Amino acid sequence: MRDTPRPQGTVGDARPGPPQLRPGRALAHTTGASGSGSPHRSDGRSPQTPRGARRSGPDGRPGTSPPVPGRPTSFRLTVLLGLPALLFALITWQVLADGPLVGLDRRLSRVLVQPDRFSELLADLGNIEVAVPVLALAAAFAARRWRAAGQDRWWLPPLAAGLAMALVPALVVPLKEWSDRPGPPVLPPGTGYFPSGHTATACVAYGGALLLVLPSVASPVARRVLQLACVVLVFGVSYGLVRRGYHWPLDVVASWCLCAVLLTLLWLVLSRSSRRTSAGTASSRTGPS
Repeated sequence: MRDTPRPQGTVGDARPGPPQLRPGRALAHTTGASGSGSPHRSDGRSPQTPRGARRSGPDGRPGTSPPVPGRPTSFRLTVLLGLPALLFALITWQVLADGPLVGLDRRLSRVLVQPDRFSELLADLGNIEVAVPVLALAAAFAARRWRAAGQDRWWLPPLAAGLAMALVPALVVPLKEWSDRPGPPVLPPGTGYFPSGHTATACVAYGGALLLVLPSVASPVARRVLQLACVVLVFGVSYGLVRRGYHWPLDVVASWCLCAVLLTLLWLVLSRSSRRTSAGTASSRTGPS
């Protein structure tokens, strides 16, 4: 019995020739067919690569693959501003309400207080006469550096640092009067010890000086040394105040939180000023970045 010849273009045809289109799923291979935009994919499934799986943005344009630019900075600002402010509010509430943290604070103070000459010298590093001149020297150095580099607003970083320093007594003094907290037992009777003014002065003065000088330091080793020196100075003052019995530990921690907000705001001003100048003038390549 003779086989019936098969028509050209059907499945299994071994002879050369262009394949013929069949109705059904194979139509998805054509350009513009619904469910596919690629001749290599016969359905609407997304490709296996992360880039091809991106969704479009709200305006219909291709979406941005993570991480989205700007989100790490926003998250960092939320942490640097929101967390210290929240912790400061919690400590202030505990001090005013004589809460459980105050009892823990008193017990910790009894363990740490051991007046000696060394702790007194450390506490003196937070005096205005010692800390503020350091900030003034750093401001003068930054002003000279930025002006020599041709910065349009060379006066802005020193002014911002000076404003941050001026905000310390403007914020601390009213808080001392409002909290009316007595000092540790080793001190004469009195109130107005919360938060610690010496700690706040040291934080803003030494931290602000670091922010002003650090952009001009190119050596990684020198940058780390400056950062370490700032941390040692601030913690040395804090330790001396508690060890000598000048302040409760919570007084010092509250000042850390308050100054973290001030230094973050100062850092924002300095970074924006640096970006604006580097984008506007070519001479800023030789100045702080």
